[in-house]
Amino acid sequence: MRGAFEAPDGTRFHRDIVRHPGAVAVVPVTDRDTVLLVRQYRGPVDRELLEIPAGTRDVADEAPETTARRELEEEVGVRAGTMDLLGTVFNTPGFCDEETFIYLARQLEPVAHARHGEEERFIEVVEIALGEVDSMIESGDLVDAQTVLGLLLARHSQRVTGQHRARRPGAADDLRRSSP
Repeated sequence: MRGAFEAPDGTRFHRDIVRHPGAVAVVPVTDRDTVLLVRQYRGPVDRELLEIPAGTRDVADEAPETTARRELEEEVGVRAGTMDLLGTVFNTPGFCDEETFIYLARQLEPVAHARHGEEERFIEVVEIALGEVDSMIESGDLVDAQTVLGLLLARHSQRVTGQHRARRPGAADDLRRSSP
């Protein structure tokens, strides 16, 4: 879609813009201070990415938290006892109006998966120690922007509330993969 805009000085300009219904992203933190991520193929970048569960707000009039809970169950196969909003972000405001609501999910319990579509069909759930986030960002293992932001916000939130435990020696060896 092409849009006309006015700059603060009154100058008129045009931009191609993408209208988006919005999205949700969820940081599911276990009681072991690990986080459940999904590894899935992303066609636009032609590679697999390690991400927090996320999805488009594509159900009319559905509250963002409801969408987040549904996506968490569909992609990871867990239900959250608590879901706290960490923040909202505009992913790429230079050309798109997509707003993403990022949640922290805790008190997780297993449920059946309900995956849809080609990308979700091959999802692999990966559990990582929350203490490994920095090294995974530095190594390039985590490159998805909302994942990086969500993990950093979740870690900060847990430190503020006193729920984050000290990193255990050898935590890097705790990387566990599971295929649900």
